[in-house]
Amino acid sequence: MSTRLNQAQPYALALFRAVVGLLFACHGAASLFGVLGGAMGGGTIPAGTWPGWYAAVIQLVGGTLVVLGLGTRFAALISSGSMAYAYFKVHQPEALFPLENGGEPSAVYCWAFLLIVFTGPGALALDRLFTSRTAAKGDQDRAPEPSTPVAA
Repeated sequence: MSTRLNQAQPYALALFRAVVGLLFACHGAASLFGVLGGAMGGGTIPAGTWPGWYAAVIQLVGGTLVVLGLGTRFAALISSGSMAYAYFKVHQPEALFPLENGGEPSAVYCWAFLLIVFTGPGALALDRLFTSRTAAKGDQDRAPEPSTPVAA
């Protein structure tokens, strides 16, 4: 059983990345464009307002990049930092624990994106297309090294 789980790990990680990224991007789209229920009960966040509008842009762009698996680790790091800022600046002053201060989504997104930073995008990510092309190109550019016999 352990072997099968290990074989499925890159795909489970890709599914986790895609779901977290999609939910995060939807939250940003709701805040910026008023879709999916909008921000704060149906509205949008006025352009340029600090920190809400900038957080929504990070949510939309970062979430989209994470879903696609493009620049995944960097996008996840910025998204995680954004949610840490949201938690400590907006929610934590209200009460100590996330359950009391309404900061559960911020805390969960922060830790989920931090996990993606350390685990990588998993399978089915656009990052893999660019890394495989770069690695293949690097292998073609390199001349084969002459082999030397091993002394007995």
